[in-house]
Amino acid sequence: MIQFAHKEILWFLSAMLLMLVGYGLYWRHRRRSLKRMGDPRLMEVLMPDASVSAHHWKFFLLFMGTTLLIVAASGPRVGSKLEEVETKGREIIIALDVSNSMLAEDIKPSRLERSRQMINRMVDRMSNDKVGLIVFAGDAYIQIPITDDYPSVKMFLAGAGPDMVSKQGTSIGAAIKLAARSFSSYGDEETRGRVRPSQAIVVITDGESHEDDAVGEATKAAERGIRIYTVGLGDPNGVPIPVRPGSNSNRRDREGQVVVSKLNDKLLKEVAAAGNGAYIAGDRISSLEDELEQLEKRDISTRVFSDFAERFQYFAGFALLFLFLESMIRSRKNPILKRYNLFKTEK
Repeated sequence: MIQFAHKEILWFLSAMLLMLVGYGLYWRHRRRSLKRMGDPRLMEVLMPDASVSAHHWKFFLLFMGTTLLIVAASGPRVGSKLEEVETKGREIIIALDVSNSMLAEDIKPSRLERSRQMINRMVDRMSNDKVGLIVFAGDAYIQIPITDDYPSVKMFLAGAGPDMVSKQGTSIGAAIKLAARSFSSYGDEETRGRVRPSQAIVVITDGESHEDDAVGEATKAAERGIRIYTVGLGDPNGVPIPVRPGSNSNRRDREGQVVVSKLNDKLLKEVAAAGNGAYIAGDRISSLEDELEQLEKRDISTRVFSDFAERFQYFAGFALLFLFLESMIRSRKNPILKRYNLFKTEK
């Protein structure tokens, strides 16, 4: 795991983009100026020592050297020693519905995209908590086990969609069952039967579940001290489902009728009540965050890097090498190398 002791210095890398743009504008102006002076082929004859490639190489080496110096100044370092530490936090598993109905656009840009935005916001507000991600449609799958690696959660979340599940549908019960089994304390005989008010499952869906006993699974989870929160997305009156995001064509059933997806908030309220949690409408994400903040925090064992090995010297070394080579390259053709035509062909 790489970290930077002075992350703010990395902002100077944005100036390197301006350097690229400036170099491009310089050569554009240079070419136009030469054209105004005369035929470019004639100018090459009049300036035999001019070397375009030398200019490009000098800029490349200067650009790379400066970039590496900025990275070196930011203090890159690699974790070299892991240590178990006890912190106060919660365990939250998010079950995200990725069925085709989540592509409906009654919530802009779509139910699924809005769900991703909600989860990203939740993760950004977490501190010392552990979070896991489950995706479900006709069945449920663990996308990322419960962890405190928030960047990984957000990375896996970006790829969550209908294409990653082989069975369509909306099996909320299967998602709750899998989530309950995914907590770190599941199966621990010492904690079996104890109330764990620091664990919660957040189900984000449109609620169109007709395949299993979601309320029953929520009840079983509540018996283990796990709270269930449901977030409902969609229009209760129903809207068509596009074939793909942004498409003007809608999905149709075998009879050729347009498939309409409705928010089933009644079921989601029943699931939340059975799970001793709360139902949250999709446009009230702040309410969900407030509910999660009320969860009791408990001791959580977390592995963190307690010692780091500095790596700035490697970046600095290559930077100095590139800058040295840049200073050795002449802007004109080398008179010694010019004597040798390596690509000369015999007539």
